[in-house]
Amino acid sequence: MSARFEELDWQPTSMGELVLRRRRTPSSDVDIYEVKLGDDFLMSSMFTVAELEMARLALREVSGSDLDVLVGGLGLGYTARTVLEDARVGRLVVVDALAEVIGWHRRELVPASASLISDERCALVHGDFFGMLRSPSGFDGSEPDRLFHAIVVDIDHSPSHVLDPAHAGFYGRDGLARVAARLRPGGVFALWSNDPPDDGFTAVLAAVFATAEAHVVRFANPLQDREATNTVYVATSSGPAGRP
Repeated sequence: MSARFEELDWQPTSMGELVLRRRRTPSSDVDIYEVKLGDDFLMSSMFTVAELEMARLALREVSGSDLDVLVGGLGLGYTARTVLEDARVGRLVVVDALAEVIGWHRRELVPASASLISDERCALVHGDFFGMLRSPSGFDGSEPDRLFHAIVVDIDHSPSHVLDPAHAGFYGRDGLARVAARLRPGGVFALWSNDPPDDGFTAVLAAVFATAEAHVVRFANPLQDREATNTVYVATSSGPAGRP
């Protein structure tokens, strides 16, 4: 194994082979961390601008202190770390379907790990985010009626490009209504997408939430020598949250 490429972990999972690797480009001494699941490249530490901006956009819409935040999708941990950088956050739950990903952080294999596992506000939970959303016990069996100030999700590539067909229902009206029901009044839902803004999905958001907006986040792509974009959807709830 060369110093410029190292496979840090490989695990078979129910969703395909999961690989964490670290590499360096010939022109840089900066470590780049990449995650691959089956044939899909899930994420790279080269491209975290939109993940960070998603957390900031969500929390910018929330007022008050001692905020309770839920993140769906742990990955390399950049979104969760950005949430914890907001001093108003009192508790953070991060849910990931792959125990192996949580294991990376507990073993401190990726840069964001130390700040997550050392922060007493942060709990890493192994579970199916979508299944937990449907469950009456919610995301914490000890607090089945727990409501959040913000729910931030980065799991699928986009609302129309999902990692598992079972996820598709989440992006319809009923699935989004379940999200709204888990938010406090005035709470915020934010979603990352690798695709351009989808007017149809934004319309579904607007039918469920009080406000809905698609933000285009731009960043440099040095691999292709061009500008790239992601989309962050932000929607806010109004009135008392209730079960759908």
